[in-house]
Amino acid sequence: MKTKQIVLFASGSGSNVENIIRYFQDKPNVTIAMVLTNKRDAKVLERCNRLNISALYFNKTSFRETECVLDIIKCAKPDLIVLAGFLWKVPENIIKAFPNQIINIHPALLPKYGGKGMYGDNVHKAVKENKDSVSGITIHYVNEHYDEGAIIQQVETKILPNDTPDEIAAKVHALEYEYFPKVIEQLLMAQ
Repeated sequence: MKTKQIVLFASGSGSNVENIIRYFQDKPNVTIAMVLTNKRDAKVLERCNRLNISALYFNKTSFRETECVLDIIKCAKPDLIVLAGFLWKVPENIIKAFPNQIINIHPALLPKYGGKGMYGDNVHKAVKENKDSVSGITIHYVNEHYDEGAIIQQVETKILPNDTPDEIAAKVHALEYEYFPKVIEQLLMAQ
């Protein structure tokens, strides 16, 4: 069986990236080819260094105005591109080069709380302000629009009236850590 290659994108601390790397460490049929980040000082770079995973920083110009990042991805020959806390919109040239091969995780039950600017604490504060009784995660394919690609899986968690945004975030992170690697594995094995 051919080894499946994953390319991960992240913008921040990389806790989801580390969780995915650790999940696949003992699975010889899946390799994390590389991690790409749009922040020079992202904590995900430290995590990758510690875990012996190749990681590269890129800037806005190389991502949006040239083929540079696309060429780097193509060299890795990924079976799946995974956005794990990546905040930029993916340019059309990358989406077209990898149709139905780019997935994202969103910290809410889309279509609620999706779109530009709706990430991390912004989402959890909105859930709290609207007094929602549930929140959760949405794993979806990436298209040209923020958070509008076809939904692969949604998992919800109960929100108590006195939960703070930080407590909501903790519940959502627990779902991310549990379900995201499993869905990635299912998608790879279905190819």
